[in-house]
Amino acid sequence: MSTPTVPSVLFVCVHNAGRSQMAAAFLTHLGGDRVQVRSAGSAPADTVNPAVVEAMNEAGIDISAETPKVLTTEAVQASDVVITMGCGDACPYFPGKRYLDWKLDDPAGQGVAAVRPIRDQIEQLIRGLLTELGVKATA
Repeated sequence: MSTPTVPSVLFVCVHNAGRSQMAAAFLTHLGGDRVQVRSAGSAPADTVNPAVVEAMNEAGIDISAETPKVLTTEAVQASDVVITMGCGDACPYFPGKRYLDWKLDDPAGQGVAAVRPIRDQIEQLIRGLLTELGVKATA
């Protein structure tokens, strides 16, 4: 008997401190154990953007313990879908992977009021992604 595999998604942005952290948190929250989630940055920051942490707390998701991670070739190879958010040519490309590029404003240096619409846009994109992957959202 084979173990069913779950889709694996990698979110990539430059600093892994805003957009990719929010996307990973929403996919983890809404997809549960029915999807494997990774996030990374081509030039990771030291910490997650505090305005992003606050905006996600408002949505009921705590990402205060998350830390930016460096993008590795292994993370890309282990993922079925790679979603970039402004990392440009720094993202490695491997044939056979599904690549999506989400055009989102960068929350870097922005207050929570500017982060909220980005957060809400990411949530809608994640809900659409779950539908495409055939995974029912938990909330």
